[in-house]
Amino acid sequence: MRTDRLRIFSSVCALLALAALSTAWAGPKIETWESSKGARVLFVAAPELPILDAHLVFDAGSARDGERSGLASVTAGMLTQGAGEWDANTVAERIESVGAQLSVSAGRDFSTLSLRTLTDQSAMETAVETAAKILSEPKFDESDFERVRQNRLVSLHQDEQDPRTVGSKAIYRKIFGDHPYAADPAGTLETVGALQRVDLVDFHRRYYVARNAVVAIVGALSPNQARDLAERLTAGLESGEPPPRLPLVPDLKHQDLEELSFPSTQTHVYVGQPGMRRLDPDYFPLYVGNHILGGSGLVSLLVDEVREKRGLSYSVYSYFLPMAERGPFLMGLQTKNDQVTLAREVLMDTVRRFRAEGPTPEELAAAIKNITGGFPLRIASNSKVVNYLAVIGFYGLPLDYLDRFNARVSAVTREQIRDAFNRRVHPDRFATVIVGPLADRVADSAD
Repeated sequence: MRTDRLRIFSSVCALLALAALSTAWAGPKIETWESSKGARVLFVAAPELPILDAHLVFDAGSARDGERSGLASVTAGMLTQGAGEWDANTVAERIESVGAQLSVSAGRDFSTLSLRTLTDQSAMETAVETAAKILSEPKFDESDFERVRQNRLVSLHQDEQDPRTVGSKAIYRKIFGDHPYAADPAGTLETVGALQRVDLVDFHRRYYVARNAVVAIVGALSPNQARDLAERLTAGLESGEPPPRLPLVPDLKHQDLEELSFPSTQTHVYVGQPGMRRLDPDYFPLYVGNHILGGSGLVSLLVDEVREKRGLSYSVYSYFLPMAERGPFLMGLQTKNDQVTLAREVLMDTVRRFRAEGPTPEELAAAIKNITGGFPLRIASNSKVVNYLAVIGFYGLPLDYLDRFNARVSAVTREQIRDAFNRRVHPDRFATVIVGPLADRVADSAD
């Protein structure tokens, strides 16, 4: 019953947000402070509905795995498997009994505990107590660990049967080489198979500390209630210290091609190189420029050249993934096995031409209209706002980031896009991964 009520409230919240788009829009008011244990807290009051969304973000992503690839991800997955005197079933029952939602996940930069609950006192009390305990007192029970590890190994075996997953993992290795971003967060069969319980305990002790955390809160709370909530969520954590900055991501020195034989009906092509950081001074010219190049779906230049004009691929895309250090700039497509060479040529020719010429005035105007017109929808619910708060807090973005987003997009010029792409995108230094039947590719190249 409570779960149904929470879903209804969420739907109403989204409808109210959509209705508000016709009025003057301003970003949410963000309050920030530091908890007594040293965590950074960001809070947005949302009194319209009795819902609380909270994210606790730790600099504990797979970039901190070291030689034990998959460690951050398995550690995150184990947090909900028992804490204190509770086993996994008890944790699940506590959350389900009050209609709350709780999950823990790990990416390359950070690990996140996400909590959503009604602000009804008894419901929120149970949900918050549960979240705080799984963060500070995880059991890491040996039998649960073995079950989670075996499940991960099964998943990794399945990944080897999917050409898209094979290709996406390979292109990260090509782009990042020895950098921590190269390894897939899920780990490998070898590294996950070698993990031991003590590895999880040590990782949790080092990285799940208050001074390594950002607490993002959105909901029907007063500032004093939000302060109390942040204290409760972090009370059981050691203060600790954040880890050192990750190493810089080096540029690729030359083109690099890897061809992987796979018995698929289509060939998957992945092309990439280091892109930009979250606080990159070229962020907005690159972001708007890529929207035109390949980030805007069916109206992008890549779709027009590769799909509409030549019918070489149903789907083609490009995107920047900004991270703490330079994340990837990626492009990709799927094409018939005997059309790989032509599809790659059209893809790269389109990038070279856009880099040299930049967008037309009409393309830029359409992109700005599309991005700014759709931006309010991207913060049209508490859950979306709390995601942005977590990003703002973790990456140190300015508190007026949401307020100024549309203005900064609108200020981007054609010259800025052309200049940024010329300095930052290097067609002669792309890494490429091709996944598909090798024999068909040899025939294609011969033609």
